[in-house]
Amino acid sequence: METVNLLLLGLDQATLPVNLLWCFVGVLLGTLVGVLPGLGPAATMAILLPFTIGLEPVTSLIMMAGIYYGAQYGGSTTAILLNLPGEASSVVTAIDGYKMARNGRAGVALSTAAIGSFFAGTVATLLLALFAPSLAELGLLFGPAEYFSLMILGLIASVVLARGSLPKALAMVFIGILVGLIGQDVQTAVPRFTLGFEDLSSGVNFVVVAMGLFGIGELIKDLENPESRTAISAPLFSMIPSKDDLRRMVGPILRGTGIGSLLGLLPGGGALLAAFAAYAIEKRVSSPPEGFGGGAIEGVASPESANNAGAQTSFVPLLTLGLPANAVMALMFGALIMQGIAPGPTLISDHPDVFWGVIVSMWVGNLMLLVLNLPLIGIWTRLLTLPFRYLYPAILVFCSIGAISLGNNVFDLWLLAIFGLAGYIFAKLDCDAAPLIMGLLLGPMMEENFRRAMFLSRGNPVIFVDRPISAVLLACAVISLVIVALPKISSVREEAFQE
Repeated sequence: METVNLLLLGLDQATLPVNLLWCFVGVLLGTLVGVLPGLGPAATMAILLPFTIGLEPVTSLIMMAGIYYGAQYGGSTTAILLNLPGEASSVVTAIDGYKMARNGRAGVALSTAAIGSFFAGTVATLLLALFAPSLAELGLLFGPAEYFSLMILGLIASVVLARGSLPKALAMVFIGILVGLIGQDVQTAVPRFTLGFEDLSSGVNFVVVAMGLFGIGELIKDLENPESRTAISAPLFSMIPSKDDLRRMVGPILRGTGIGSLLGLLPGGGALLAAFAAYAIEKRVSSPPEGFGGGAIEGVASPESANNAGAQTSFVPLLTLGLPANAVMALMFGALIMQGIAPGPTLISDHPDVFWGVIVSMWVGNLMLLVLNLPLIGIWTRLLTLPFRYLYPAILVFCSIGAISLGNNVFDLWLLAIFGLAGYIFAKLDCDAAPLIMGLLLGPMMEENFRRAMFLSRGNPVIFVDRPISAVLLACAVISLVIVALPKISSVREEAFQE
């Protein structure tokens, strides 16, 4: 009964006119971002983050969340119509989705993606509402040692699942931690790593780093690619699936939803890993007449359901334990901190309107996307003919305005340029920026919890292995790193990311 009352509280928040408006703006922008290849939800959220500061906390998070799962919807459109995934998690959808489009079944492929996404998003939202409070209660058992170990596990997971080689991912984490430690010491307030710049005494602004790496850096790289795109049309009347199509998509949607809901909970997991895993499992359990890669509807239904379920449940570790599961959740983490709200076990009790408002808004946003996506297919395909170089100046202006508005400090513009150049260099070197962002956010918190734990144990590091939860988390981190460092596993991992 208590859960029902809390859901009603969330419904009251999510259906406020201002929150409905910003939810609509978020899912619309997210779909647009998913349709435009190369931009991605992380870049868009980083660009728009400064403009959400003036909004109420629940309104800001609803908009940011809408951008994220809206991008999961929109990415499938270009994957199916152009064989050009707009979002990384839609890569697998392109394999059979584009083949279906070439076979004259583009409409059915798009409707399959929409139905699977809506069902998976609804189920994952329900699971989030049911199990997140219990996980938050478990989080109340965490002390400084447990939080330090949990953050170690989160960073290791981001390394294991990062694109590129393992040493590069580890290097990105260390760079992120070093950048995060710039500024005043937590306990003594003595400036450190500032290189004599007084503007760095308060630290490097997370939003500036995110906009530089994901916004400016990625955009510079995208300008190198010439655009030559021809979209396959998908009339609205052609999107109605047959009875046989509906029968064939039921199993894959259910399996994809289950896989995505589970993998979304893992630090470093989320939509991308869920989509690949669901497709691989579906190939083992299904035998479509076309064969996978030949336009199988199962090859669209399963990964699309998985990536949307994973996108929703990746909010669980952020909202209940304060641990961002991926780069997008790291940006959500930053948005919460900027609003003066500490994500973690006490979020549900201290800010129930924020937590339950965001939960219910996920279902509202998925409903909006279902209504929006199919009628707007024609508009999105026309938009794809617009050369990306025309969008670049506008995005550059938005990033610059966002950076300068954070503290009215020109120094932030210089930092934006520096991290934009760094983002471009990292992209050319095939270094994933996500571990850097995770290190930047979690590094200072790791230091603070490490110091607290050592203070409680009077300088004895045994506290980290003496406490059961902390020991288990550290063991999981070490085992994960050792396994992925094995030569055979390492080569398979790199081949999988290249594929």
